[in-house]
Amino acid sequence: MKAVILAAGQGTRIRAVGPSKPIVSVQGTALIERVIRSALSGGVTEFVIVTGYNGSVIQEYVNNLANILPCSITCADNPNWHLGNGQSVLAAKPHTDGPFHILMADHIFDPQILNIVRQEPLLNDGARLAVDYRLQNPNVDIDDVTKVLSKEDKIVAIGKQITRFNAFDTGVFWCTPGLFSALEESIISNDDDSLSGGIRTLAAEGKMTCCDIGDRAWIDIDTPALLSVANEWMIDRKKFSV
Repeated sequence: MKAVILAAGQGTRIRAVGPSKPIVSVQGTALIERVIRSALSGGVTEFVIVTGYNGSVIQEYVNNLANILPCSITCADNPNWHLGNGQSVLAAKPHTDGPFHILMADHIFDPQILNIVRQEPLLNDGARLAVDYRLQNPNVDIDDVTKVLSKEDKIVAIGKQITRFNAFDTGVFWCTPGLFSALEESIISNDDDSLSGGIRTLAAEGKMTCCDIGDRAWIDIDTPALLSVANEWMIDRKKFSV
């Protein structure tokens, strides 16, 4: 089972903590290592790490991990890391030929979310997003989080700026390679190279589903304040199954 981890961004809001967000430490372990270890616990055995900003530092770190963890790790460079994050997904296309997860290098999550998002078969050329319906989740940065409007198990709208929404994007996806075609179509037709743009293309075709993570824990570490929350979480390991 394969996962693509997006680790190409600059992480400007957490620059005071470290020059490269994926290797910022949470209780002594780099963020990207925590993501990889959680994914391993969730059944992933192959990783594609998409790097960009400060990429050589991240590549060196994960290549060392590949020597000690029971998995394979391939690095894919995204020279367009300063553009939309859909460009990072497309950078993984040559390394992906079947269903795969997309994960974020700065999201810590309960590994059981991976089992939840894979529970049902994917639609042909479709994808699924794990969402959090807890709109009062205190650890969500409401101004920055990607918001989702769903109807039953289908995504109707997604984006940071939408005003009607009933869930949050947790950053955990289960996809077919059809997502690559949707991203390419979003770029050509809408001049939108964000991952959300590709999701909107799939949603318009009725191929983008979602699933509820229930009470499972996750956090997007975008600021020093959220990093402090994550450090507290790692002390209370009961929030996670690893």
